[in-house]
Amino acid sequence: MATATQAPPAAPHEPVRSDRTRLLLEGPVLPTLLKLAAPTVALMTFQAVVNAVEGYYVGFLGSDALAAISLSFPLVMLMTTLSAGAYGGGVASAVARALGAGRRDEAARLAGAALSIAALIGVGFTVVLLAFGREIYATLGATGPVLDAAVQFSGVLFLGAVPVWVFQAAASCLRGAGITGYPAAVGAVGGVLTLAVSPLLIFGAGPVPGFGLIGAAWAVVGYNVVSAAALVRALRAPGSPFREFFSALGPDRRRTAAIFRVAAPSAINTLQSNMTFLTLTALVAPFGTAAIAGYGMGGRLEFLLIPIVFGVGSALVPLVGANAGAGNHARVRQATRAGLLLGASAGAVVGLTAAALPGVWMGLFTTDPDVLATGGAYLRTVGPAYIGFGSGLALFFAAQGTGRVVQSLAAAFTRLIVAAVGGYLVVRVFGRGLDALYIAMAAGLVGHGLIMIVVARHELGLFSRADCK
Repeated sequence: MATATQAPPAAPHEPVRSDRTRLLLEGPVLPTLLKLAAPTVALMTFQAVVNAVEGYYVGFLGSDALAAISLSFPLVMLMTTLSAGAYGGGVASAVARALGAGRRDEAARLAGAALSIAALIGVGFTVVLLAFGREIYATLGATGPVLDAAVQFSGVLFLGAVPVWVFQAAASCLRGAGITGYPAAVGAVGGVLTLAVSPLLIFGAGPVPGFGLIGAAWAVVGYNVVSAAALVRALRAPGSPFREFFSALGPDRRRTAAIFRVAAPSAINTLQSNMTFLTLTALVAPFGTAAIAGYGMGGRLEFLLIPIVFGVGSALVPLVGANAGAGNHARVRQATRAGLLLGASAGAVVGLTAAALPGVWMGLFTTDPDVLATGGAYLRTVGPAYIGFGSGLALFFAAQGTGRVVQSLAAAFTRLIVAAVGGYLVVRVFGRGLDALYIAMAAGLVGHGLIMIVVARHELGLFSRADCK
């Protein structure tokens, strides 16, 4: 009897871990990373194709419409990268560390707080863009029909800000638990429906009237609403560690702090990146509508690379986070190195291909020779530097997993100073043209990657024999 009475008390102290969490903690690092990343990489690549096809549809409406979506695109990507990369990274990191430590109840409470905060932030985005959208686009250099079109397009698009934020919060909870397939499947189905509905809303058919540029915005809003509902429902699916999240809805001080400890510095990093893109767009604007459209369409390739590396990062955050939570530092180093390899490879493939064949990418959007020329020049100059950007971005996701991202802000500052400030000097002070501005952009991307390698030297096991074991 003595033995029987002594055994049970140890059970409550044993970590409660699902098979997916054990995979994060025990599975072979690179195969596990690839397995978890594959669905999200496929989804992000497909969504980039959807965005490209959307641009193709809008191209039939003329250069003013293309310029309008080019101006609004940085703001759309700001919301997307903040909700998925910055805030979503904070959510996934906190969830992964909780599950790695065996605290399933804490993971559910984190999910409840995450969804509530996301909805509030989404409301804020809608209010700001509806109230100040015209002033923002005018500051970027838009005038006349281009300004009107940009305001109309984003006015509809940002009505759907709340479902975007809720969708990304729910997806981040699932990814933090190592569940990547379902969010990817929901996004893929939504993308197919968007491709089918968008031309109908833009051009009309039969009894359905065409809404022009705002039809494209309404198609995206519908996609986000349906996708958010599907993922929130998935949080309560049988076997989900988040089944009780409804009981924890509402901002909670401790959980909010756990999320924003990573999300706040990540948001600053994202804001700096988007500020750089906005500043560079403003520097391009005086060169004319063709330059804005060409740079905007060429620059979209950077936002193709971001989703691809985000797919790797969506797996890297829980893999690093779960092992950091469990105190397994050797696997943290292994995962960080694997993430760097994949990020650098993605940057090299995307950037060098675009530099070699710029007409293939630009030809998706327009046949205007002036737009093709400015966009092609961008890709030839900046494309090879994408290897630095892919490397830095992957390492940033690894830093999110550990919960230590403050030092990573140095990389974003480097890009802002070199690309935006350097670009301002060469264009506005020294009177150089677009080619010089593109060189400054490329230098900023290379600097971004190099600084992140220095920042992540301990997680990579550099400069220390003990770390390299």
